[in-house]
Amino acid sequence: MIRLLAASLALILSTLAAAAFETKATAAYVLDQTTGTVLLAKNADEPLPPASMSKLMTLYMAFEAISTGRLELDQELPVSAEAASYGGSTMFLQEGERVSVEDLLRGIIVLSGNDACVVLAEALSGTEARFSRDMTMRAQQMGMTNSTFMNSNGWPKPGHRMSMRDLGLLANRLITDFPQFYPMFAETEFLFDENESANRFNRNPLLTLDIGADGLKTGHTQEAGFGLVGSAKQGNRRVIFVISGLDSAADRARESESIVNWAFRQFSEQTLGTAGTQLAEAPVSMGMQRSVGLELAEDLNVLVPISANRGIEGEIVFSGPFRAPVTKGDQLAELILTRDDLPEVRVPLVAAETVEPGGFMVKLTAAAMHLLARLNAGPQNAS
Repeated sequence: MIRLLAASLALILSTLAAAAFETKATAAYVLDQTTGTVLLAKNADEPLPPASMSKLMTLYMAFEAISTGRLELDQELPVSAEAASYGGSTMFLQEGERVSVEDLLRGIIVLSGNDACVVLAEALSGTEARFSRDMTMRAQQMGMTNSTFMNSNGWPKPGHRMSMRDLGLLANRLITDFPQFYPMFAETEFLFDENESANRFNRNPLLTLDIGADGLKTGHTQEAGFGLVGSAKQGNRRVIFVISGLDSAADRARESESIVNWAFRQFSEQTLGTAGTQLAEAPVSMGMQRSVGLELAEDLNVLVPISANRGIEGEIVFSGPFRAPVTKGDQLAELILTRDDLPEVRVPLVAAETVEPGGFMVKLTAAAMHLLARLNAGPQNAS
């Protein structure tokens, strides 16, 4: 393993880690989606009661079903007695009525309808219990290793758990996998039943603050406290955050706004290099040339704290020399960047050109050098 310091490669920026955010939440996770940088993780992998935030998994599975043709937006689904029996946040659905899939989606996103979740669950899996098992299996396939679902809507039940990191992963997938449906999460109002007009407003406290917030889902039970899976976009940057365990809706609103302001004001995205920029050379054996350039395969954009003090530290790591042939574009090395209080960044470096195998003279010279090295080493005595 060969390590080259990257300080001389114009990759040092005058930076200092931003002041850490001291959250009041029991658990929290903050992700800069644009660069994939985790800005905050507090008890992020602990399975906790997610309350209505787990409705995001029901929505994800519904979006998948629509995308594959299993459901249609204008398809009307029947409301069962079980669905109508749910209390808490509901659409006030009545047993026997039929509701369009599109209305059910908005009923979950805007109104947090427990009953709407069950209608979709029964349509997709037959029963809510079977749908819960399907949710758990699909979550595991997506890499959500600390999520287990016992129902479709987050109604308090033993064993119904999600981690904040899993909720962040799910939010990221909803945004990236279903851009056609994501604008629904920014809707502030949905009036489904004229007789229940009081329940028509989105509970997300950030949507009306003009800070770029456009989703995703609140949650609250006595066991879970007040939580929010949120996202905001300012310029080219998007931040996703998850908080849980707050004492009140007011605390949730203040904490959410503070996190968004901190994430955008304390960090900035900077381009450290463009695709094709050569950063170093690596040795090549048995080739027409004795070295190969190492270059960036893609533009290098890194999130950095804005307060000035010290630099990003970088090193290039590879195992060499590389035996010819070497093909242009082959990944040969990694550039590792470290920043105070932020995860390291690993960037692939690729061959800048093709190095063909050497001819007879190259091979003869290599063999002679190998023989000379053995002779210089002297006889080896057995012990």
